[in-house]
Amino acid sequence: MGCTTILVGKNASFDGSTLVARTEDSPSGVFKAKKFINVSPEEQPRKYKSVISKVEIDLPDNPLRYTAVPNAILDNGIWGQCGVNELNVSMSATETITSNERVLGADPLVEYKAAVGNIGEERYIPEQFGGIGEEDIYTIVMPYIRSAKEGVTFLGNLLEKYGTYEMNGIAFQDENEIWWLETVGGHHWIARRVPDDAYVIMPNQLGIDEFDFEDAFGAKKEFMCSSDLKEFIKEYHLDLSLDGKFNPRYAFGSHSDADHTYNTPRAWILQRYFNPTTNTWDGINADYRPNSDNLPWARIPEKKITIEDIKYALSHHYQGTEYDMYSKDIHSVKKGTLRPIGINRTNFLGLVQIRPYMPDEIKSIQWLAVGSCVFNAIVPFYTNINNTPNYLANTTNLVTTENFYWTNRLIAALCDSHFSQTASHVERYQLKVQSDSTALINKFDKKFKEEKISSTDAKNFCETANDEIAKKLKVETDDLLDKALFTASCEMKNKFARSDA
Repeated sequence: MGCTTILVGKNASFDGSTLVARTEDSPSGVFKAKKFINVSPEEQPRKYKSVISKVEIDLPDNPLRYTAVPNAILDNGIWGQCGVNELNVSMSATETITSNERVLGADPLVEYKAAVGNIGEERYIPEQFGGIGEEDIYTIVMPYIRSAKEGVTFLGNLLEKYGTYEMNGIAFQDENEIWWLETVGGHHWIARRVPDDAYVIMPNQLGIDEFDFEDAFGAKKEFMCSSDLKEFIKEYHLDLSLDGKFNPRYAFGSHSDADHTYNTPRAWILQRYFNPTTNTWDGINADYRPNSDNLPWARIPEKKITIEDIKYALSHHYQGTEYDMYSKDIHSVKKGTLRPIGINRTNFLGLVQIRPYMPDEIKSIQWLAVGSCVFNAIVPFYTNINNTPNYLANTTNLVTTENFYWTNRLIAALCDSHFSQTASHVERYQLKVQSDSTALINKFDKKFKEEKISSTDAKNFCETANDEIAKKLKVETDDLLDKALFTASCEMKNKFARSDA
């Protein structure tokens, strides 16, 4: 799936939290309804079977409770995507990334192949299971990891054993650190720790641009990889460096024309947003352009990064540049030519904030926005819960204003066609929802500490807080829908100025 990920180290964030955010974007012409749920140990499968690849995996018998944002309709698998487990460890899985012919020829993807013919026939070929992929990875890893680094090792072992049928990028997060893992071909992988003082922008493209093999096969402080990666690189002549410094992006990644309209522009616009004066971004003397293949993987921002910064960034449509599809400049020949981050087919945006200064029971916040991010708001929820608010958990294929997902889809469809007329309504909604929900989190944080809520009562406390946030959210979202519908109705093509006499 097309997604955009932002990783923010604890010293680069506004409050010392680690921050991991990503959008889940459907393929072109596809929209997937999502819901926000909690998965108890009793609900976690012990024998997992993939819908897409048919692979069957025996899972450990000691799963942790965790939150997830799966598809509302499970006809194509779970697609759990992101959340937090009961030990305040988080992961985001996965972002589809790219590779090249050399890598995929050396270690082919492990794709499902249906049986050919019938049993007993001379040319019968039996069914061949595929590997694991985005449908599966979150569900088969999230309940079993106790740190970000352990997540890398756990998934790495699964990849080496079962393989994967697609190229994936996966984030692992705890209160101290963030690790980013990228798959390399069918069975290989690399991972790098995000520097504490840096942020990372990941479009759908392999991104790690440096690698230390000595550390990866030694202390594993900053780098990790599959057990035979050095031999794999040597055997298939994958190292393209001239200076002896191995660059995974050169070896394993892609540099196609499609990347220059679909992937690199997203990294360019967000590095421009977080580092506006560090580099020259426009003109003939620009340091970096939308088609630059050498954008750094990790950067130190010019100021600390907030939740609001990330929401704005993951809603970006190149505003302030000649590529903005909502620009009023009718003479611009470049608007709409680059793939926006805030695209129509975003299913949801998930942002996990793990706060080191809070008690374990309320340490993790899962921020959620659903539908196209240009027109929605992001809302925080505690993750130490048994149940999620019905407004976010009751999504089905039925279009209704009784849940957050479908209301936002309706709002986006109305506002997109009337962007300038509804922009002020959307902006006020985003400010109101995000301000009010932040205020409620602050209120409940203070109440939890002042009233010394016990661990036994913490889940009920967090669910009460989440229900209050969701109740307020519904009121404001319904109000925006009303305003958007009125504006769109007044602008219908069959309008006429004269009223009935």
